[in-house]
Amino acid sequence: MRAIDRWLRCAVVAVGLAIATQAAAQYPDKPIRMIVPWPAGGLVDILARAVSNPMASALGQPVIVENRTGAGGSIGAAAVASAPADGYTILLSTSALDMNAALGIRTPFDVTKDFDPIVVAAYAPSILVVNPAVPAKSVEELIELARKDPGKYTFGSAGIGSPAHFSGELLKSLAGIDMTHVAYKGALQAMLDVIAGRVDCLFANIAVGQPQIRSGKVRALAVTSAARIAAFPDVPTMEEAGVKGFEADQWLGFLAPHGTPRPIVERLAAEIDKALASPDVKAALARNGMTVAGASTPQSFASYLASDLRKWSSLATKADLHAN
Repeated sequence: MRAIDRWLRCAVVAVGLAIATQAAAQYPDKPIRMIVPWPAGGLVDILARAVSNPMASALGQPVIVENRTGAGGSIGAAAVASAPADGYTILLSTSALDMNAALGIRTPFDVTKDFDPIVVAAYAPSILVVNPAVPAKSVEELIELARKDPGKYTFGSAGIGSPAHFSGELLKSLAGIDMTHVAYKGALQAMLDVIAGRVDCLFANIAVGQPQIRSGKVRALAVTSAARIAAFPDVPTMEEAGVKGFEADQWLGFLAPHGTPRPIVERLAAEIDKALASPDVKAALARNGMTVAGASTPQSFASYLASDLRKWSSLATKADLHAN
């Protein structure tokens, strides 16, 4: 009886592998949905639309960008996690995926179990900006102000668990200061309140921050990347500004539902990397403060995701951060 059971199990596995292999060989034979869990016109949407056309040309099928917004990116992510694992629904997400998990935010999916990483597409630094009325011309001066008046100064974010939230918490932790977090429903709303003076500062992505800095509506103090960025070569890094150990680039990457056949994941990874290598795509991303990751693989992205989750979980524990 046991021999028959083993034979049946092996037969089922063999049939499953055969079906998966055949599906991969025919892939794709219909349009692919690329779910973007953030609003149109934002950083993630810009990347999605930059790569969708070259991907479609290479794959021979339309790649349809679909914005499924809400709940800090969780609504779109949940739609992908519950989709068939056949390569026809993929997710373009950000560091917020790990950060929400680090905070223990309840979602209908498990970030470590319900997705198969495809590639990291790009990295996007943020830039720390303050309202011009804030009497701080540098990060050092902002820290001194916060030390003199604990809890008085505020920093905005695109929501609890967003990259801007964690960047602010990282500054608080490394500098040993107390600032008050004010969460919004999006980066643009947070920026508008910084401009209006209702919030003192914000770690803004370049797409949102650049026009406001150029117009003088906010003052740039530092960037969160390890090196200075071409758009603002005179703005120091947080490390250069005196906050040792501060680095908080946001990643943007593609994921598929868990169980997607490996040949399909690898085909998607290869075509996404080819699209990102295009000079036109690189230029479009650079204009919005993004740097192409380059030569990412499903395996390297999986390792990076695990490392990133450990980093932000450690900060959440140290700073006693919670979802509510």
